[in-house]
Amino acid sequence: MEMKPTEISSSKMFGGYNKRYKHYSPTLGCSMNFHIFFPPTSSPSKKFPVLYWLSGLTCTDENFIAKSGAQRAASSEGVALIVPDTSPRGLNVEGESDSWDFGVGAGFYLNATQEKWKNWRMYDYVVKELPTLLHENFPELDTSRASILGHSMGGHGALTIYLKNLDKYKSVSAFAPIVNPVNCPWGLKAFTNYLGENKADWEEYDATCLVSKYNNLSATILIDQGEDDKFLKDQLLPQKFEEACRKVNVPLLLRLQPGYDHSYFFIATFIDDHVRHHAQALNL
Repeated sequence: MEMKPTEISSSKMFGGYNKRYKHYSPTLGCSMNFHIFFPPTSSPSKKFPVLYWLSGLTCTDENFIAKSGAQRAASSEGVALIVPDTSPRGLNVEGESDSWDFGVGAGFYLNATQEKWKNWRMYDYVVKELPTLLHENFPELDTSRASILGHSMGGHGALTIYLKNLDKYKSVSAFAPIVNPVNCPWGLKAFTNYLGENKADWEEYDATCLVSKYNNLSATILIDQGEDDKFLKDQLLPQKFEEACRKVNVPLLLRLQPGYDHSYFFIATFIDDHVRHHAQALNL
C-alpha cells in the first residue's frame, strides 16, 4: 500500500502543469486520486499558496481540471489548485453505486457515523489527511496558506469546512452550493443514510445552521448562482443562507447570474473572479 503519492499523469497548461496522483488513504481505506495544478515558477524557493476545489455529485478529480479553465487565472495569480475526488472508491459496499446522489461520487464531505458507510470520511480526508500529505510530499506548496471553494455538493463542502475551520482557510467561495441540506431532498437522503436519524447531527454539516455559530470571518463569502439552474428552487436554497448571514452580519456577496444553469459552462464563465477572490486573501 503506497502512502506516498505516485504521479500518474502530467500535462502542461498555461505555463504550469496539471499533475494527477494516486495514493492509499488510511482515512478512507482505499486508493484515491487527486489533481494538483502547479503554476509556473521562476524561482525554485518560491512556495505557492493552495486553493482546494471540491466537486459536485457524480464527479471525480478530473471534471474541474478538464472543464473549468481555472488554470489560466491560477497561473497568473501564482496559486496551486488542489482537486480531490468526491468519495471513496472500490470498496464494494452494497448499494454504493445504486444512485447518482448517494454513495460513490457523493460523499457530501462529512464523516459518516453509520456502520455500513464508515469509510465515507471525506471531511477528515479533505481537512486533515490531504493537507498533511501535501505538506510532507510537495515542498513547493505552502499549505499554511489555504483557501477553499466548490460546486453544488462541493460548495456545501467548502462552506461547511471553512466555517468549522476558520483558522485553517483564508477565504471561501462557491458555485450553486447546497447551503441548507437539512431542508432539501439531496441532504435528507444523504444525511439519513450517512449520519442516522438525529437531526442535531445533520446541522453540523449545514452551512445555514453553522453560520449562526461560526461567524468571525475575515473575508467576504462569494457565491455565484445561475438563475436558470434547475436545482435552484428545491435543492440549493441560497436565500436561506443569505438570511442566516444577514442575521449575524456575515459578509456575503451572493451573485444571481441570469440565464446560467448548474453546469461547468457556468463555472468556467465566473471561475476567474473566484480564483482572484482567493488569491487576494491568500497573498495578504
